Amino acid sequence: MCETPFPNRSPNSSGKHSKIGAVKKIPRLLYPAYEAQLARELRDKPQPQHVAIMADGNRRWARENGFTDVSHGHRVGAQKIAELCSWCDELGIPNVTVYLLSTENLKRSEEELSLLCNIIGDVSEELAKHECDFRLRCVGQLDLLPEPLRTRLEDNQKLTEKHSGVRVNIAVGYGGRQEIVDAVQKLVRELAGRGVAAEDIAAQITAEALGEHMYTSDQPDPDLVIRTSGEQRLSGFLLWQSAYSEIWFTDTYWPAFRRVDFLRALREYSQRHRRFGL
Repeated sequence: MCETPFPNRSPNSSGKHSKIGAVKKIPRLLYPAYEAQLARELRDKPQPQHVAIMADGNRRWARENGFTDVSHGHRVGAQKIAELCSWCDELGIPNVTVYLLSTENLKRSEEELSLLCNIIGDVSEELAKHECDFRLRCVGQLDLLPEPLRTRLEDNQKLTEKHSGVRVNIAVGYGGRQEIVDAVQKLVRELAGRGVAAEDIAAQITAEALGEHMYTSDQPDPDLVIRTSGEQRLSGFLLWQSAYSEIWFTDTYWPAFRRVDFLRALREYSQRHRRFGL
């Protein structure tokens, strides 16, 4: 169980700002009981087959907790990744995607980017060696990453090819629009390679065909997308795959995200009626 104190920002389980302090009112001694209650409520309830996480708020968490070096937030946040994946393993959720580095993040200062790359490389190694036998996949424009990080990610992904645990997608150098562009280009090249005439290619570019060329095409689309830190937007994350996803926002910063927050997200998911656009 996470030992992080209750954060100054309270979770928001509905996608709209909830009353501040709802969870903070729970006495700390009752915390285990509340968590156990949530777990009981989830028994025999439908659970997502794929959860996507936007792990946001590392720097703000560091500042609000008095750290002059915001890199501490990145380090603490990194420790949460394996913990989250372990929760998914425990709860029988077979697929997880974690958004760690966007293409926009690659424009950060050289010093911060170097730190982030080292931390992400460490995260991939921890997941590759984890007792839960996670299977890693790195998704994004890996060719844009610094060579040392790209090598570490590819090596750790290869180490887990025969693992049988939760499939963990690490989104690094990822942009949702670029993923769609990549899928279109791959499909067009494939059709042209099969000798399809240029005038006939357009007719074969369908939603189903494009879906087969997305980074996570062999996995179900995310049923639930969680974003921490209070921001309420997708910021280009899995734009294609999240078309019908349920989205859950929480004010809690990623380093302070607890198992109880995750269980609350799953409870909210189990109570929603998914319409898939109907």
